[in-house]
Amino acid sequence: MSAQVGVGESSNYLARLFALMLTSMAQLVRLPSHARRAEAARRLARHALLMLAIVGVFIVVLMVGFDAREIGLMPPRGSPNLWPVRILTEFGKDAYVLWLLALMLLAVALFAAGRRGTSQARLLSFGLRLQFLFFAVLVPLLAGELLKWIVGRGRPFVGGEANPFNFVPFAGTEAHASLPSAHAITAFALAFAVGAVWRRARGAMIAYALLIAVSRLVLLAHHPSDVVAGALIGVIGAMGVRYWFAARGLGFAIGRDGTISVRAPGRLKRVAHGASAP
Repeated sequence: MSAQVGVGESSNYLARLFALMLTSMAQLVRLPSHARRAEAARRLARHALLMLAIVGVFIVVLMVGFDAREIGLMPPRGSPNLWPVRILTEFGKDAYVLWLLALMLLAVALFAAGRRGTSQARLLSFGLRLQFLFFAVLVPLLAGELLKWIVGRGRPFVGGEANPFNFVPFAGTEAHASLPSAHAITAFALAFAVGAVWRRARGAMIAYALLIAVSRLVLLAHHPSDVVAGALIGVIGAMGVRYWFAARGLGFAIGRDGTISVRAPGRLKRVAHGASAP
């Protein structure tokens, strides 16, 4: 009899876990429903275009007047005394960040499926925020990988000289995957996303993103313009994901002027009760 009860409980747990995950995916892909989503979309478009124009000009200036000079000032690649920088830069590696967020999401789902009431709501609201962080990093990274393949910019000293205009479009090789920096995309997207959800962490996350960006320059993995381009893609991509969540009423609110802000924790719990899950 006890064996049958155990099997039944296990079956119910798996059913709840599957239902949570299915509901989560359904909410993310449902049609937008927020009444002020059009205002938010216009605001996002204005800000994104302004950033593209200003930072785009800056990237061109770096390519023409600074990239070759900067990489010539860096220590030789493989210098033994750079081991702390090599450790630091791993904290911005896209695979590590995405796997960490994915494992955290899985852990939240496993715990939430066995809880009820307020305890489950708290887990689900935290899982909703983790979902946002995961996609805020993943989406710009996918765009960056496509751009790397199209542009085919050589990394510093590929070809034997500090040539910032070493482009082989559609090369598809690691040597010609310099623009944009995936580490910079990851770091700045994560910094924006964490800061959007937990405002007090903004200063620390900006410092983290800048340190990752500098590490890529010191290690001669990228030109300065690669890092700036990665930061631009990361921030705009994370802004787009934030709009996607806000337009569906997931974790963010939209003001009358189209401003997007994170929902209060109490409100997040009510949303989580409704269906959203990690």
